[in-house]
Amino acid sequence: MLSKLDQLRTMTTVVADTGDIEAVRRLQPVDCTTNPSIVLKALESPDFAEAMTEAVSWGSKQSGHREARIADRLAVAVGAALAGLVPGRVSTEVDADLSFDTTASVASAHEMITQYAERGIGRERILVKLAATWEGIRAAEELQKAGIDCNLTLVFSRAQAIACADAKVFLISPFVGRITDWYAKSLNRTFTPDEDPGVLSVREIYNYFKAHGIKTVVMGASFRSTGQIEALAGCDRLTISPALLQQLGDSEGTVTRALSPDSFTAVEAVGMDEGSFRWAINEDAMATEMLASGIRGFAKDLGKLREIVRQKLL
Repeated sequence: MLSKLDQLRTMTTVVADTGDIEAVRRLQPVDCTTNPSIVLKALESPDFAEAMTEAVSWGSKQSGHREARIADRLAVAVGAALAGLVPGRVSTEVDADLSFDTTASVASAHEMITQYAERGIGRERILVKLAATWEGIRAAEELQKAGIDCNLTLVFSRAQAIACADAKVFLISPFVGRITDWYAKSLNRTFTPDEDPGVLSVREIYNYFKAHGIKTVVMGASFRSTGQIEALAGCDRLTISPALLQQLGDSEGTVTRALSPDSFTAVEAVGMDEGSFRWAINEDAMATEMLASGIRGFAKDLGKLREIVRQKLL
């Protein structure tokens, strides 16, 4: 009998949420996603010792904001290594501290694509990852028009998802586990997969997109259990940690398709201008808190990486 992971592969594009080179070789995902926390962890591995040396040497010859520029180069180095292992795409994140600066985010994304091109990796292999703030979504809209595909991350609400779809972004990453964490703490309870708030959020977004013929890819992210993953079997893509991928690979039993592009419920279209976007986020305590804490968390790990670089420049 096929493992649960192999069954999932027949319904959903499986993506690995990691910078662990050995895990990617072993688990063979189609795509990989990274973020500042993943990059920081990956750079602790001997696999990237040479990349660190090269980036610091390169950065020592640069002027202005050297720590930030070297950190960005290291994120590309991790992404390039992953791109050499997977047949699909690698997501690399624009600096979290640019989450509210559209112009700087666009410039950073273009620099990222240039650095990948210097390594022989075309933009068709890369997804530029941006936080789904209003400013991040506007940056993604501009980048998409320039032929650079984007992954809008830290999606916690339908309002964010609709704004991303209106901007014609390539892909969104709703954060299943973090939504569930918030409600579990707030309500002091646990959930079965089919009543899980994170799972239900992705199902609602997926249904809205399919009902309105929206091409933006829905990729569930931030999972806490294989039960959450199985409850979203059939979603366009699912990005999963190596530990949970391994659990699925080691498990037998039937995985039942939960989502299908041909099966959806009609739902009214919603307009999403800046005012309605900001009001919807304001009215959603979970989305407000989790978006802010997510950006802070990524910025903190980015700061740690920059400090490591600063020490090496001394």
